[in-house]
Amino acid sequence: MSSETLIYIIIAGIIALLLALFQYWYKSKIKSKLNVLLSFLRFVSVFSILLLLINPKFDKTTYYNEKPSLIVAVDNSESVSYLKQDEKTRQLLANLKSDVNLNNKFNLDIYTFGKKVESSDSLAFKEKQSNPDMLFERLSQVYKNTNSPTIFITDGNQTYGNDYEFVTNKFKQPVFPIILGDTIQYIDVKIQQLNVNKYAYLKNQFPVEIIATYSGNDSVNTQLKVTSGNNATVFSQNLNFSKQNTSQIISFTLPANRVGVSSYKAEIVPIENEKNIVNNAKNFAVEVIDQKTNVAIISDITHPDLGALKKSIESNEQRQASILKPNEYLLKSNDFQLVILYQPNNSFSLVFDEIEKLKLNKLTVLGTKTNWSSINSFQSYYNQKITNQTEEFQPTLNSNYSTFIVDNIDFSEFPPLQSEFGETVFKVPIETILYKTINGTQLKEPLLATFEDNTKREAVLLGEGIWGWRAQSYLNDKSFNNFDDFIGKIVQYLGSNQRKSRLNIAYESFYNGNDDIKVSAQYFNKNYEFDVTANINITLNNKNNNSSKTFPFVLKNSSYEVDLSGLEAGDYSFTVAVTNENISKSGELKILDYNVEQQFLNANVTKLQKLATNSLGTSYFIDDTNALINDLINDSRFVTIQKSSKNVVPLIDWKFLLAIIAFSLSAEWFIRKYNGLI
Repeated sequence: MSSETLIYIIIAGIIALLLALFQYWYKSKIKSKLNVLLSFLRFVSVFSILLLLINPKFDKTTYYNEKPSLIVAVDNSESVSYLKQDEKTRQLLANLKSDVNLNNKFNLDIYTFGKKVESSDSLAFKEKQSNPDMLFERLSQVYKNTNSPTIFITDGNQTYGNDYEFVTNKFKQPVFPIILGDTIQYIDVKIQQLNVNKYAYLKNQFPVEIIATYSGNDSVNTQLKVTSGNNATVFSQNLNFSKQNTSQIISFTLPANRVGVSSYKAEIVPIENEKNIVNNAKNFAVEVIDQKTNVAIISDITHPDLGALKKSIESNEQRQASILKPNEYLLKSNDFQLVILYQPNNSFSLVFDEIEKLKLNKLTVLGTKTNWSSINSFQSYYNQKITNQTEEFQPTLNSNYSTFIVDNIDFSEFPPLQSEFGETVFKVPIETILYKTINGTQLKEPLLATFEDNTKREAVLLGEGIWGWRAQSYLNDKSFNNFDDFIGKIVQYLGSNQRKSRLNIAYESFYNGNDDIKVSAQYFNKNYEFDVTANINITLNNKNNNSSKTFPFVLKNSSYEVDLSGLEAGDYSFTVAVTNENISKSGELKILDYNVEQQFLNANVTKLQKLATNSLGTSYFIDDTNALINDLINDSRFVTIQKSSKNVVPLIDWKFLLAIIAFSLSAEWFIRKYNGLI
């Protein structure tokens, strides 16, 4: 309470006392002991009312005990059940939840993890991937400033994410790994890794690399065989392993003789007494295409945008990009199916003529180095107001863009692009992908747009600095894939002259068994406006057994999506149809038979023990966890902490003061009434 407030309270007390004395002593003709009581009641009433007007504030301190949190993270992936540790894991979790002393000392927070992290104690051991790194990343955010020991129940086998052995750099809690499995080393031969390109070109040879490993002490001989979809052997090689020679790299090429998806199976013949033969085989597929899209990126300046565009385009092996000067392009213009004009200037006059002559589609990128007078004269589709001033524009996605599916990859978080200040007037109808935004205000002007003129297609990006978008995409997602897919869709659109469709679908030709299998769709009404009320279904037909299943699409941002993860391996044909509309599209996809969680024979004991040591914890085997609870209870690092909470409470919140005012006024009135003073 401040000294100023204290002075006000003293003054209020003096005023209340003077008013009481004036009422019952100075003006009163009768002096008796009753006046003392009435003066006191009047003083209390007036003083209390004045206190409410002053409303002083008091510090209120409360004390409470806070128990440390005990994090229990359980591996919910298929490898736990494959190693026959599922029942032991359930029993251990039940013991932790029911132990009275442990729950008296800790608040138990239970999580399960696979590819995702969930706050749950429900165990099914059905997750297709194990990503401990994501688990520790999430926990480091939630328990950043707490004392929270972590029980890490897992076999230690990781199939996804960054190596969890080094998580102590960001996760500062002691970790107590519970090792699910044993240290027995079994004789095993397996395909450790298989590297192959996703695409190949007709009449070419595509490379395949297989890394085969062996664990054991004896010398063994076996054979690697690669068979095609019709079980014909297309490659074989004898393999020799020993205690000293535990791995081999086998490199070879296969012919691409048929357009479409070709599936193969690489298999190492099992050796005697081998326990796990699931990891001896791995399926893979290659999509054979009959042509490659060559893209010319034409620029007369050097800029990081050029490298970003080239890398994004070539992330799809069906495409190749070349960065050329205008005169270099003119010498080999017939080699390219698509052109990107980067900040054209006077030297682009013949380039525009050549593109018009060849009737090529193009993407034009305009920025601060663009010669706008030349651009206005070289083409007739749009005109830029020349101000000789630059401005920075943030992108905002147009969710109603109807030409092809555009996923929202957090465009609003991307750095701004620089371009000429002033309006760009288009003389043809356009479809806007991204709008310009300045200082949080979205303009009606396009930042990225597409348009069509008869059979020609064109896209215009009104800003430079797209390399920053690719970098930001990596910071957001730890991968360039989302941004590269965005550029890839623009290139795909410009690389085709097919008419716009009201139903667009996006999918891959084949998926690995552990991949997320998702199909996206966009449906537009007759005015080509995105329809958020459509009912879209996909009907899948398994070619292996002729069974059919139908799944509904779910609206997600500016497209519809269906998750087909969990389907059994095989070849599928599908039809995507809109309910009550005579519109549908069909396709085919292949799901390869592969389960990464079944590739392990043992727990990764070494890595889990290192994690325990580095985090100042202790590791335990699942069969030796009796001491775990006692060790945690007796560990002096984890104690209950008494904390205090100080709140500033205004006097007006004290309800008993209102009761005092009501009582004093009522008592004064009744006494005066009883004694005939009213």
